[in-house]
Amino acid sequence: MGIVSPGFQGRPRSAGSDLPPGQYLTEDFPVLSAGPTPRVPLETWEFTITTEAGVEHRWDWPAFRALPGESPTVDIHCVTQWSKLGTCWEGVSLDVLLGDVDTAAEYALVHSYGGYTTNLPLTDLLDGQAWVVHRYDGAALEPEHGGPARLLVPHLYFWKSAKWVRGIRLLERDEQGFWEAGGYHDRGDPWLEQRYQGD
Repeated sequence: MGIVSPGFQGRPRSAGSDLPPGQYLTEDFPVLSAGPTPRVPLETWEFTITTEAGVEHRWDWPAFRALPGESPTVDIHCVTQWSKLGTCWEGVSLDVLLGDVDTAAEYALVHSYGGYTTNLPLTDLLDGQAWVVHRYDGAALEPEHGGPARLLVPHLYFWKSAKWVRGIRLLERDEQGFWEAGGYHDRGDPWLEQRYQGD
């Protein structure tokens, strides 16, 4: 007997939706993590951008919350093939956070509380494409979804939107993060189905 029933087609794409290839719509917000959920008190939370020259730009929670905020509504796409459309967030654009940072770097390595990392070209964090968000759907971001703050890079697969973000190290050369070192694609564009190295 086969392991797949005859006629099995997988999850259907929703009619009329504009989804990347291989994705299906969900109304839920699945929780996927590479390890235990960190619980980061706001009193000790901080976010640091470190340039390739070692210069640090640091914000504690009050300083971060004092920055100009935005409320992006975006579609998100997980490499495990679910997509959620029209998600509503609140946070600070990376354009604001990087605005006073003097760098010639071309890459970024994002670090999270709990040890998770992911790499991105710096161009994927600029020009209104990425945020550090602290609210989802009108409420404080829950720890299981990356609270108190997570990266949001909606034009790439969702593993690039690192939960529990604590900083970004700017690099002259690309350096793989957690999933990338395990075979996932360095960029992760869902429209190009860049799931794994070689895609």
